[in-house]
Amino acid sequence: MENLIIISSSYIMFFNAAKSVVLGVSPINNFSRQKGRGGKRGVTRSFFTPIFNSRQIQLILFSIITALIIIGCGVSTSKNISSNSENITSQTRVIKHAMGETKVPLHPKRVVVLGGLDNVLALGIKPIAATTLLYDQYPSYLQSKTEEVQKVGVNGSANLEKILYLKPDLILGLNWDADLYQQLSQIAPTVLADGDKNWKEWLTKFAEASGETETAEKLLKDYDQKIITVRQKMGNNLSKTQVSLVNFWNNYTRIYMNDSFAGSIIKEIGLPRPSYQDKDKNSENISLEFIPQLEGDVIFLILGEHNPSKLKQFTNHPLWLQLEAVREDRIYQVSSDTWISSWGMIGANSVLDDLFKYLPLLVSKYQLKLLIFDPKKEVIVEWKN
Repeated sequence: MENLIIISSSYIMFFNAAKSVVLGVSPINNFSRQKGRGGKRGVTRSFFTPIFNSRQIQLILFSIITALIIIGCGVSTSKNISSNSENITSQTRVIKHAMGETKVPLHPKRVVVLGGLDNVLALGIKPIAATTLLYDQYPSYLQSKTEEVQKVGVNGSANLEKILYLKPDLILGLNWDADLYQQLSQIAPTVLADGDKNWKEWLTKFAEASGETETAEKLLKDYDQKIITVRQKMGNNLSKTQVSLVNFWNNYTRIYMNDSFAGSIIKEIGLPRPSYQDKDKNSENISLEFIPQLEGDVIFLILGEHNPSKLKQFTNHPLWLQLEAVREDRIYQVSSDTWISSWGMIGANSVLDDLFKYLPLLVSKYQLKLLIFDPKKEVIVEWKN
């Protein structure tokens, strides 16, 4: 309506101007008449003379105004159609995250992930691109889910040009990339979860941003049930079984503690840690003389991208060979991709699967030792597969 009023006003101004020109009545002519009144009486001069009769003038002006109205209506209609189209295709919701608030599309189709890929894939989302951990490769346990996912750099060093070229409609990541947030936001709506929170909260935030909250709720419910099942199967041995997490990566030997990914899961289950490892931190590097600190009722040897010679140096050392878990064959090898680096639902379930696989063996050994030394004593809780 506003457009029509503006156009109509323009037509009236145009009509008056056109009429002045065609009839020879112009501001100049008016000025001439006024001046004439102040000069010689009745003397006026016109710079224009009529060249059309009255009917011809009416026909010409009517044709011009009609044409302009048609054009104006066309412009108005086009704007309305465009506006309606934008309203339909740009429906959004507001997401609060570590960097503030962002309007995201209701149903994103082209998602780019800059950290937290495991959780995004767990939600059933197939991103068009993502950053990798190391060596420009996705973790081995995610290979089948990332075959067509393009790589846009490594975590903490995303390639903005590649992301821009892919034209995403949503970017998900962690605020470890806070320094890139403004640039990323110019490419597409960007939601960065709080990197200081735990991986479950990352899952929840990504689900909220992508419209998969129900999926996330089910994943978390199933995960919690698995935790309960592990506790039940461990029975009375749960509080007695100290779990040691040892990693040989590159040239380092590390003990992973409560704030590590696997350490947080072990703690959530309720399995105790050896006193030296029961710390609220991620990890510590150790040297050969600290091998006794690796002791536990069970040792999970976390391998992947390790230096074989460094591993051999430790596992052949006399102090290692003296560990009770080593002497009783309670050393289990697991993958660093899932136990250390995954920080997501798929990796968490993989850790639980390993615990389901190996802890029954541990309970069986406890039962065997008990029966040998005191066969009349009540047998501990039965493990049912």
